[in-house]
Amino acid sequence: MPIDLNEHLKKKNMNREEKPQGEPRRETPKRDFTPDFGGKKLGFLIAGVVIVVLLVLARPFVVINSGEVGIKVTAGKYDNTPLQPGFHFFVPILQNVIVVDTRVRIINFSRTEDMGVMGKNQGIFRNDAISVMDSRGLSVSIELTVQYSLNPTKVPQTIATYGLSWEQKIINPVVRDVVRSVVGRYPAEELPIKRNEIAQMISTNIQDEIAKLPNSPVSLDSVQLREIVLPNNIKEQIEKVQIARQESERVRYEVERAKQEAEKVAALARGEAEANRVRAQGVADAILIEANAQSKANKTIADSLTSRLLELRQIETQGKFNEALKVNKNAQIFLTPGGAVPNIWVDSKNKQKSTSTNR
Repeated sequence: MPIDLNEHLKKKNMNREEKPQGEPRRETPKRDFTPDFGGKKLGFLIAGVVIVVLLVLARPFVVINSGEVGIKVTAGKYDNTPLQPGFHFFVPILQNVIVVDTRVRIINFSRTEDMGVMGKNQGIFRNDAISVMDSRGLSVSIELTVQYSLNPTKVPQTIATYGLSWEQKIINPVVRDVVRSVVGRYPAEELPIKRNEIAQMISTNIQDEIAKLPNSPVSLDSVQLREIVLPNNIKEQIEKVQIARQESERVRYEVERAKQEAEKVAALARGEAEANRVRAQGVADAILIEANAQSKANKTIADSLTSRLLELRQIETQGKFNEALKVNKNAQIFLTPGGAVPNIWVDSKNKQKSTSTNR
């Protein structure tokens, strides 16, 4: 209430109290008040506060964080250009903004064991492990982890086509179909042996199937094959095969060791035989060299025996015979014609004793 009106009422009450009883009551003449500008300011202030409260309640703005994009919806129609991180306004009631997370998300296809913190806010989901029939109809369970993210430039089209539960409509069916197709080609007992080959094939095929989707809605980051759960009878059979293979490897190792030892012994024997051959070859070479030297010496001597030399040697020998006859006049000497040194037969006086000298 204005201040001057309060004072007026106070004065009026005071006059009533001071007025003696029995006197006629006089009414105070009406006053013409001028406009109160202070009241208008208060009204404007109240109106401003109301407008601010309405704006806060209506929230005609949105803040988009990094790793997110916004979809502006006008009268139910999605704008094809996504809103980038930042502060954005929109018209309440007529418009709305849907904020979509574009960061890497994870789906764990696993059994009931805990896979860590899960939920939509963390971007981690758990689906049941994938049940597959192998090539012989045995049931096999496959556990794997898929990392993926939305294509930020195609978010409005993706949400308009698949809705906010897009990953259960895109990732889940594609992964399950590919895993069943790949694993179904192998018998169960071969799955652990060919694990790397199967994991590579699953990842490649999922990538190919995702790439076939129109507008490229999803980017696949990785597919990790975590575990292949086999039936118990197959596990026992594989364990027996592994034990037999280990025993075979042990026997093969022992055979290889025996072969190596035999090769060492054979190598030593070959070395000894080679040493003996070298020694024998050395002896034979020495004999051959000596024989060749003797042959050359004999040839040299033979080449040096000329007719003149032989006549000289015969004359010298004849002189020696003459000297011998002077000592033993009863000796008989026989000369062999053509010889450089003739054979000499000396008969002594005692015919029972004879000496033969060959020079």
